[in-house]
Amino acid sequence: MPDSYDFAVRRNDPRVSAVLTIPDAGDIELSPGQVLLRVDNFSITANNVTYAAMGDAMDYWKFFPGEEGFGRIPVWGYSEVARSNSDDVEVGKRIYGYMPMSTHFVVEPVNVSDSGFVDGLSHRVELPAIYNRYGFTTPESGDIPEREPHIALFAPLFTTSFLLADELEEEKFYGAGRLVISSASSKTALALAFIMKSLHPGAVELIGLTSGRNTTFVESTGLYDQVVAYDNLEKIDNSDATGYIDFAGSARLRSKVHCHFGEALVASTVIGAADWEELAPDPDAEPLVGPAPGFFFAPTRIAKRNQDWGAAEVRRRVTKNQNEFIESSDSWLTIRKASGPEGIESTLLAFLEGDVDPSEGWSVRP
Repeated sequence: MPDSYDFAVRRNDPRVSAVLTIPDAGDIELSPGQVLLRVDNFSITANNVTYAAMGDAMDYWKFFPGEEGFGRIPVWGYSEVARSNSDDVEVGKRIYGYMPMSTHFVVEPVNVSDSGFVDGLSHRVELPAIYNRYGFTTPESGDIPEREPHIALFAPLFTTSFLLADELEEEKFYGAGRLVISSASSKTALALAFIMKSLHPGAVELIGLTSGRNTTFVESTGLYDQVVAYDNLEKIDNSDATGYIDFAGSARLRSKVHCHFGEALVASTVIGAADWEELAPDPDAEPLVGPAPGFFFAPTRIAKRNQDWGAAEVRRRVTKNQNEFIESSDSWLTIRKASGPEGIESTLLAFLEGDVDPSEGWSVRP
């Protein structure tokens, strides 16, 4: 195993990976103002499958450019400043943020404050700001070693779910009396269900759609009013106004949902791509019944709420609710650990193949 590497995947088939040797941290030339971060640990979730599946469409490949034909899937986790050419960021600072599956990487801190900085590298300036913000960790922020795997696992997806719930509430749930949520065992879907129960109790009925093998687990969390296996979709009453929240991303499943609910379906929102190989609809498929699906993009929503509430207030609200979710997850979550390129590959493949125990969360050290 090389001491310094980038873990990359083929952009058109993320199951094919490559471990690319890169210069050691001490050999990389830093320009004035730049900082080299040593990656310590990060999470791998279905969220990262979405990054790979939507890499071209949503520009996820542009954050950490790879060799031709290959991409570096972004992850969320912790790093430390190993070298610094910045007067504002000293060596040894511990940082939480967006990173590649690599042993180290370079950022160019701008807008440095007591809480963190923004990466000002030229190729990232036009990309969504939510991904370019890095935070300095402190015990006060909850970033203590034993809690880091939970924060790396939940923070990015919880923010997405918080913002989605906020938008749903503002839109009065599109007039729906219930939400049908696919990939209900995914951490992002569980977070949405938790937020709905805690911040908007009783506003709508929550129906979790999941695979037959995961129904017992999803029921055990107590976060949904009803749990239904995909094969039993037709058993859900289709006479009431319903919103479809699509974390699976499967075009085939989406077609079945639209067909089953018909005119009762008042909204269809795509968030994730857990079923990444079924994103594209069959070219011979019939047109979808009901409303045209929309795509929820968290960076757009957070920009709005930053304007409405202020960034500090957004962080306060999200962090408070997230901490409650992390505490509640102790009853159903086990943190598993992996390391090195072999650990990255095996964990990523498990998520790509949908072969992951939903009661587990994965923390990886490169």
